[in-house]
Amino acid sequence: MKRKNSESIKHTWSVNWSKKSVGIVVADFNADITGNLLKGVVSYLMQEGFKESGITIMHVPGSFEIPLACQHLAKTKKFDGLVALGAIIKGDTDHYYYISNEASRGVMTVMLEESIPIGFGVITTSNLKQAKERSGAKNNKGEEAAKALLLMIQNGI
Repeated sequence: MKRKNSESIKHTWSVNWSKKSVGIVVADFNADITGNLLKGVVSYLMQEGFKESGITIMHVPGSFEIPLACQHLAKTKKFDGLVALGAIIKGDTDHYYYISNEASRGVMTVMLEESIPIGFGVITTSNLKQAKERSGAKNNKGEEAAKALLLMIQNGI
């Protein structure tokens, strides 16, 4: 059974996105994947009416550093929302579990403590093939994270 994802849901925005500001935190580890996630976010935001000046991108070494960078951007109070982008690909050790758990927990903590919506585009996959599938032009989880963020902003959250 095919699941209904955000791609099949069309939103009518009541927000003038050209007056909004979004911060994007992107991990450079697995840069070929996260770079594509970033392209998905920026392309979608521009398509919806964001100005280039309303998009700030901060690079961090890896997904473990994403929550701290999100917290830093949130504390500036300059952004209507944030997007967190990373790619955690399972290897031969348990490192994958620690990083993925702490990245997601940390982003959630920032959202709740700073009262700012964060689109979660940190993908966790079993292998490189899955990561490529989730960061491509047709199925881009970065774009999905941006869509989720805009819905949260429109809802006043």
